[in-house]
Amino acid sequence: MSRIAKEPVELPEGVEFNQNGNIVTLKGSKGELTLELNSEVELKQDENVLSLAPRSGSRFSRAMAGTMRALVANMAEGVSQGFERKLELVGVGYRAHLQGNKLNLTLGFSHPVVYEAPGGISLETPSQTEIVIRGADKQQVGQVAAEIRRFRPPEPYKGKGVRYANERVILKEAKKK
Repeated sequence: MSRIAKEPVELPEGVEFNQNGNIVTLKGSKGELTLELNSEVELKQDENVLSLAPRSGSRFSRAMAGTMRALVANMAEGVSQGFERKLELVGVGYRAHLQGNKLNLTLGFSHPVVYEAPGGISLETPSQTEIVIRGADKQQVGQVAAEIRRFRPPEPYKGKGVRYANERVILKEAKKK
C-alpha cells in the first residue's frame, strides 16, 4: 500500500464532510470543493478522521489510494485555510493593475495583457510589481499562477519577466566579442 495512503486525513474544525457514493464534498469557511473518488479506492470516516484504502491489491489501486488521499487532504486544507501563490514582475515598466476581477498587465508588449480571474480565485496587487493569487482549490491556484507567468516567463539573460516569488532564475553570460 502507498505510504501516503496509510496516513489518515484529519478534518480541521469547521469543515463539513459529505459522501454520496463516489462523490466527496468538503465545505468550510473558504468555500466548497467536490471530488469524484476513483472506483478502486475505498473511503472510511471515523468522526473527523478520513482514511482511504485500495479496494484490491493491484498496483493501480494502491497508486490511486495515495493520489486520492493527497487530493482529499488538499481539499481539507483548502476549504479551511486556503492556498496562496505570489508572483513578481521583474523589468523596467512591468506593472500589474487590478480592476474588479480583471488583471491588467503591462509586460513590454505593444498592448496591455488582460487576464480575467476564474470563479473561486481572488487576485490582489499589493504593489505594482506583485500579484497574490488566493483560492480554496490548490490545483486551480497553481494553474492561474502558471497562466499569468506564461504571458512573459523570465528570460535567461536579464531575468526580466513574470516569476514566482521564490523562483531563482539562473542568468546566462552574455556573448563576448
